[in-house]
Amino acid sequence: MSEARFILLGPGQARPGRVPMPPAFAVKAATDDTEGRLSLLEVVLARDIPRHTHHAADECVYVLEGELEVEFDDRTFTAAPGTFVLLPKGVPHALRRASDPPPRVLQISSPGGWECYLEDLFEAGPSVLTDGELDPVKINPIAARHDIHYEETTRPQ
Repeated sequence: MSEARFILLGPGQARPGRVPMPPAFAVKAATDDTEGRLSLLEVVLARDIPRHTHHAADECVYVLEGELEVEFDDRTFTAAPGTFVLLPKGVPHALRRASDPPPRVLQISSPGGWECYLEDLFEAGPSVLTDGELDPVKINPIAARHDIHYEETTRPQ
């Protein structure tokens, strides 16, 4: 084991970042911690995540509490606690709250970089929102720097 890369975080602890994250996003392993291989966050899904595609990273989600609605390609699933979801790069997907309180999940991005995108998003502040919701048109310039693209048209539900 490399002592220089060993991390031990207690309950409620998170890795520091370039930009402070809201409490709903706790970085457990940053991209720099894993030599770029992955990033791992504990996330409370307070807002629905619009349909988007990761072009460079696979996304893994493990549901800890609550229920998460997962739209993958053109199918929709409900993920209960203990459910694992692999969202391969290149396939459109969306994540939505399916419970109250909202779901709490572990989110892994491989290769890493997810926390870097979130830092850029939070640094932009409310400018990425329209009527309190994430706005794909406003998010895409930031997302493009991380090989992510949000669909800008509304899909029927």
